Amino acid sequence: MTVSPDVTETGRIAADLHRLLPGWLARQRWFGGKDRAAPDVEPVLVETLCADGPRLLLVVVRTEYDEWYQLLVGERPAVPVGLGDAVIGPSGGALLYEATGDPELMGRLLGLIAAAGPAMDAVSSPAAGAGPAAGAVADRAGPVEFHRLPGADIPTGLPASVLTAEQSNTSIAFGGRMMLKVLRHVVPGPNAEVEMLAALRRAGDVPSAAPLGWVRTSASAPGGGITLAVLQEFVPNRGDGWAVAVAEARACVVGECESVAPLGGFAEEAYALGRATARVHAALAEQLPTRVLGPEQVDGLVDALTRRLEAAVDQVPALLPFARQLRAVHQDLGEVAKRGNTPLLVQRVHGDLHLGQTLRGADGWVVIDFEGEPGQPEAERRRLQPALRDIASMLRSFDYAAHHALADVLGVPPGEQSPQNVHGTRLARRASAWAVHNRGAFCAGYTAGGGTDPRGRPVLLRAFEADKAVYEAVYEAHNRPEWLSIPMAAVRRLAGRHRPVG
Repeated sequence: MTVSPDVTETGRIAADLHRLLPGWLARQRWFGGKDRAAPDVEPVLVETLCADGPRLLLVVVRTEYDEWYQLLVGERPAVPVGLGDAVIGPSGGALLYEATGDPELMGRLLGLIAAAGPAMDAVSSPAAGAGPAAGAVADRAGPVEFHRLPGADIPTGLPASVLTAEQSNTSIAFGGRMMLKVLRHVVPGPNAEVEMLAALRRAGDVPSAAPLGWVRTSASAPGGGITLAVLQEFVPNRGDGWAVAVAEARACVVGECESVAPLGGFAEEAYALGRATARVHAALAEQLPTRVLGPEQVDGLVDALTRRLEAAVDQVPALLPFARQLRAVHQDLGEVAKRGNTPLLVQRVHGDLHLGQTLRGADGWVVIDFEGEPGQPEAERRRLQPALRDIASMLRSFDYAAHHALADVLGVPPGEQSPQNVHGTRLARRASAWAVHNRGAFCAGYTAGGGTDPRGRPVLLRAFEADKAVYEAVYEAHNRPEWLSIPMAAVRRLAGRHRPVG
């Protein structure tokens, strides 16, 4: 274990965290092992960032399942008002607590990033492969490094507040100017989000939040270089795409659409979101590597889809009746992709694109959170993928928004909606019509934004939609069984309409 120079104090805190964290960690919404017993937890890095006044420590722990998590830990005689739920436990006559909700300590953390020397942008060309911090000179010696992008304006002294919408990470807003995303489930190696944000920054005029700096461990720290937090510009907005879309879908379901009844007025927004997505894909393709898959790579892609399906069937027995048809969908993808007139281009993509990963800014849609699919290894998140993966994921999100709106109107989750309820069935048709209409509008906007029309490659799009629906089925089966009917309806639709490719 690596500790800060104050070995006695840090060692005492590390020992107490080893004792206190198993039960506390299991209760956090960003902890990935909720279906398991409270894990044994080993602090592998305990570093004091601020020692004058309330202590701020950066802590990285490893669970018995070899999952690594980051905590920002404060130490005070008494925790600030409103942070009672953040208390981890007593240590040496003081209290240890999760400090992301402490404005004073988060302000001091921001100051460390602001004071860092400008970092070299090591992804300045598509050929760069070492990651955004390669060659950067850290401002602070030790196992934790702070980096600031050249020209980044990072004002300090701004009020800090935790954003409540985040689930897998924790985000802190600073005075409506900046946002610090504190990564929770951390992994060694180059960080996909920092890499892609830097690429979008170079491209310019792309609807994303500009990066300002980041925090990472040094190469000599446990686990090697691990990105811990990313500082970005804050995007003023009137809500994320999920909230806006669900509200519009609900209005459609209850017959209160202001336009295009009964389909609702969200189509213009879906179209604009498609255009924004196309611009992001174009910029990533311009700044980062791309390639056309050869026959062997296509076979590898088909094999990967099938392996994911087989693993999912083992976890969700409801998928078994559709497994044969879904394997055939994968094979069709391979047949089409290997034809000379339809080459399959792969590039860096968002990796987890859905309505909740977008913000409705004053001048249009902004795409955020380029971390990739939760739970995937970092190497997999950085793998070149067809842009259709992102599109399929967004199309599934429209389906989810419609069904969530329907569940809100009926007052019961999808799994408890009775097919004998005539009124509910009529409303369900409206919800489905809303989803279909806006899926089409998104595809039209993507085409208008310069992307290849997804509707022109139905075999490929179907395969990636089916893969996403299978992923959703696994998630719902483990976390929200009453919502499993949403992805299962998509699986049934996508498998049922399969036709062999001639």
